[in-house]
Amino acid sequence: MMSSFESPRLWHRVTPWFKGFDAPLALAIGLLALMGLVVMYSAGYDHGTRFVTHARNMLLALAVLFVVSQVPPQKLMNLAVPLYLLGVVLLLATEFFGITKKGATRWLDLGGLVIQPSEILKIAAPLMLAWFFQKREADVRPADFALAALILLVPVALVIKQPDLGTGLLILSAGLYVIFFAGLTWWLILPVLLLAGGGIVALVLSEPVLCQPGVDWQVLHDYQKHRVCTLLDPTKDPLGKGFHIIQGLIAIGSGGLTGKGFMAGTQTHLEFIPERTTDFIFAALSEEFGLIGVILLLLAFSFLILRSLLIAGDAPTTFSRLLAGSISLSLFTYVFVNIGMVSGILPVVGVPLPFISYGGTAMVTLGLSLGILMSVARSRRLMQS
Repeated sequence: MMSSFESPRLWHRVTPWFKGFDAPLALAIGLLALMGLVVMYSAGYDHGTRFVTHARNMLLALAVLFVVSQVPPQKLMNLAVPLYLLGVVLLLATEFFGITKKGATRWLDLGGLVIQPSEILKIAAPLMLAWFFQKREADVRPADFALAALILLVPVALVIKQPDLGTGLLILSAGLYVIFFAGLTWWLILPVLLLAGGGIVALVLSEPVLCQPGVDWQVLHDYQKHRVCTLLDPTKDPLGKGFHIIQGLIAIGSGGLTGKGFMAGTQTHLEFIPERTTDFIFAALSEEFGLIGVILLLLAFSFLILRSLLIAGDAPTTFSRLLAGSISLSLFTYVFVNIGMVSGILPVVGVPLPFISYGGTAMVTLGLSLGILMSVARSRRLMQS
């Protein structure tokens, strides 16, 4: 008789933890997590313990997502200033006491625990800016946008100095999305876009001169210059700097419509694709699952991003709207940049493909971001119930 009452009691205790969860968002996360496991096993089954570790990282990210989803956005807002300041302090500590690998000082040893402080700013920067505009929602002035830009540029400059241009640009884009959603006028955005477009056209036309040996670009490091020049013409150094892009394109093209099959990619498993379980896993996916697999993946990402934007649009406060909007477009940025660099339309900058690429820190950051989105969705639903 006692046992018949124990199960309902436990169920009633657990049920409130899931109350208000956004089912479409959970479905999108589940689909992409399943795709990530399938692709990682297919591409990395013969790559040590990559699949097992990837599955463990995914479980850890889901745990982070669940915990963060229980925290109301109002409490998350209280973490904005401390987390931002902590991130900036750790970046400064990295500048003076960090660990240098391959010419980059990006890591910090905290008594045996090695961290990459720039990862914190991927969340801390938009969190801080959303808090900033929440405090000024009644009267946002032009000077506020200038101050917000300064808040954003401090960590971006510190990260680029490490040097880590890829992560710096990701932090910059996440912050700019907050500023855009806060009401930045198109009269300020359009000139920047036109200037950037003109610069790209000028770079393409000047490639034969700018990419000659010995030409100093001043504002970029040599390895960054090589990445841009390799993007413009990877055939100049097919066995060196252009190897990544060329092999990735061969793998993508060889997949055809249906792909070579599960665990059957020759470019992948004969080690022609560099970083086949991390940055270039999209090439492995394209080879083994073909155009159909790529379309299914893009549809799943589109579902996730569109659902995230709808959550942002229905957010109950300025803070949660700005933060959820930034996270939504940041997910788009990750997908676009990763697929773009593997496909040869963007420079190789080391950006992982969410859910699919191997990486512990990136997976935990993804879980944190999705947890914030779920928290925003729950807060809206609980207010309506």
